[in-house]
Amino acid sequence: MKHNKKRKNAGSGDPFEQFLKFISSGSVLLMLATAIAVIWANVNHDTYEHTWHTFFNIDTKLFRIKMGLLHWINDGLMAIFFFVVGLEIKREFIAGELQSFKQASLPIFAAVGGMVVPILVFLTFGLHDEAADGWGIPMATDIAFSLGVLAVLGKRVPISLKVFLTALAIVDDLGAVLVIALFYGGELNWTFIGIAFILLGILALANYKNVQDLKLYIFIGFIIWYLFLMSGVKGPGSGLHATIAGVLIALTIPARPKVHLNDFMKRIKNGLKRFDSVPESDNKLVLTAEQLAAINEIEYSVQKVQSPLQYIEHQFHGFVNLFILPVFALANAGVTLIAVTTQGQIFSTVSAAIAVSLVFGKVIGITFFSWLAVRLKIAVKPHKTSWLTFVGLALLGGIGFTMSIFIAGLAYTGEILNQAKIGIFVGSIVAGVAGFYLLKYSLRRDEERSSIMIK
Repeated sequence: MKHNKKRKNAGSGDPFEQFLKFISSGSVLLMLATAIAVIWANVNHDTYEHTWHTFFNIDTKLFRIKMGLLHWINDGLMAIFFFVVGLEIKREFIAGELQSFKQASLPIFAAVGGMVVPILVFLTFGLHDEAADGWGIPMATDIAFSLGVLAVLGKRVPISLKVFLTALAIVDDLGAVLVIALFYGGELNWTFIGIAFILLGILALANYKNVQDLKLYIFIGFIIWYLFLMSGVKGPGSGLHATIAGVLIALTIPARPKVHLNDFMKRIKNGLKRFDSVPESDNKLVLTAEQLAAINEIEYSVQKVQSPLQYIEHQFHGFVNLFILPVFALANAGVTLIAVTTQGQIFSTVSAAIAVSLVFGKVIGITFFSWLAVRLKIAVKPHKTSWLTFVGLALLGGIGFTMSIFIAGLAYTGEILNQAKIGIFVGSIVAGVAGFYLLKYSLRRDEERSSIMIK
């Protein structure tokens, strides 16, 4: 019993488990914010639109930004979200599930299938003009909602499947970032882009030299974000999307700690020994200079054994999942149903293309490409996991929501954007519900088969 309790306590501090906890708790707020946005948009559509399009200006001698509140959220707060995504991508490639080809091959293959096939399914609908611009919408997977569904299934879900879905969603995010950068930008101000990449080069050099002063990265990072924001010739947000800056800045954040793991315990023990060796002072309420020096040495070791990358990622996860994503949903998920019924279609061909692509495109793409990787012996399927369970995971990959709505906002405007959001809602809900019940059945069946084999 003591051993189990010890394992439980040890596991509670595991970074991956903490990440899952943040994601699952954030998904509840995300759902609540979405429900409020839909109700608000239909009860008082004018107030909803007016609130998020109210202008908020920053005008100083150095820079000037004039944008609506919606753009501040999508270009500002979401840049922080993509910054954290960039940190996750870098961590996974350096010391996570993507650090070796053997480890990364299955989620990478699955993610590629989950991006390519939904796009192909979308294109089969034969949409034209502006309607065709939304081909990138169904390629996205919402990590918060998909892992939130897994969290509801509880301990029955093996950690290997949680890791697989997380890695898949991270690779998927990387693909979405590339698509946004390459296909959803406007005419560029190359001078601003050039300066931004020079500054990125300076941060990369600072990383190489293991400079860990976060104030430097924050200051230069803000300038890079501003240059990306102003990179379009038509004004803020019309060029390379500012969120791309978040990912690129994240890749320059140092991943090496100042105090290496091998030296950490030695430094802590020396600090404690130094503190303990100081003669007691007559004043019991005040530490001596020697004791303060020993404490400072211990504090430095504790702070610097964690790399800036891990420190920032840990600090920002709660802010992103409990604030940024719910605010994004509140501002972007306001689908109008009542107004649309009097003006036009509720569920159009665009809606159908997105919904079908999210559900069937993701299922076919993720499952087939995973099977192909295992069949070609490039990857290994998680132990005691059936292909039926993989179909359930693939369905959860069809929950596009946050990233899908984000790309929809870049591709569409007006009524067609509203139709796209409805398609995202329908596809994500169908994928989530179907994935939940299929996984509930298949995981129970996997457990029964394992128990029979043991007997």
